[in-house]
Amino acid sequence: MWDILMLLLALGIILLGATVFTNGLEWFGKKLNLSDGAVGSVFAAVGTALPETLVPLIAILFGPKETGASIGVGAIIGAPFMLGTLAMFISGAAVMLNRKKRPDYPVLRVDTAVMRRDIEYFLALYGLAIVCTLLSHPVLKVFIALTLLFCYAGYVLQTLKGNNVPVEEADLDPCYFAPGSHDPRFSIILTQVLCSLLLIVWGAHIFVEKVQIISLRSGISAFVLSMIIAPIATELPEKFNSVIWINRGKDTLAIGNVTGAMVFQSSVITAIGIMMTPWKLSPLAFMTVFLTFASVVIAYAQIRIKNRLTPGTLLVGGVFYVVFLSQVFLGKY
Repeated sequence: MWDILMLLLALGIILLGATVFTNGLEWFGKKLNLSDGAVGSVFAAVGTALPETLVPLIAILFGPKETGASIGVGAIIGAPFMLGTLAMFISGAAVMLNRKKRPDYPVLRVDTAVMRRDIEYFLALYGLAIVCTLLSHPVLKVFIALTLLFCYAGYVLQTLKGNNVPVEEADLDPCYFAPGSHDPRFSIILTQVLCSLLLIVWGAHIFVEKVQIISLRSGISAFVLSMIIAPIATELPEKFNSVIWINRGKDTLAIGNVTGAMVFQSSVITAIGIMMTPWKLSPLAFMTVFLTFASVVIAYAQIRIKNRLTPGTLLVGGVFYVVFLSQVFLGKY
């Protein structure tokens, strides 16, 4: 019981740190007069994806030799799956719940060019990362990992140059370290980011330790535990932020937060996994990859063909997530 309570505490610390970190990065974007697309797809996405980066990194570097790599790979594969299915579902449900405030319902108010670009990057980079699991030569793996990192850098540059309409202050919560200021100093914003980063690292360290203990005592694979528990906790900021932005009618920020995080995870985080683990995926991991691609491709097809996005398409992601849980709890994997 104590270990479970500590695991919950670790998740709370990670969520708190990620929320404060995201707020700091959003104000950083505001200071630079960046657009909704840039703030949503780059700054908010990277901020809320930071726990998904640190959990596997700490697991791989400091976790037990027996299960550290399994916990790390589980968190790496589970994060894009959670976003591509459950986060999409929650976003679609939020739009439906707010339909009375939306005269243009059911069409989401998204910049389809931003969404299309994000999804295309994700499909290409994540596909390349998955192909890497079939390779054995270390030089080829390092080359692919570096390619993923360079591609993400190109994505960031393209996003920052794509739109010059700056995000409005009304779209952001007050800076947590200067709640009464409409123009907090840059030093305060950076201090907030650093402090929140320490919280996330601390919480991730506790999380990895407790997942190992609970896995041994329960007989459940550390890989399965990390794939289910870690992404649910670390993706909460994306889901929370997206629901708030959808309530405000800022759908590009909301969905861009999710798709931008998926691009980050398919490149930066998978590059970490490729370089620091054997990167051999289990049948369960391959199943989640397939479900992720299926859910994302359905949304992409609607954007590509009809140049719009509707909540019904996003709700399909919930079906794929239920399929995954049913396979796990039926013991088929």
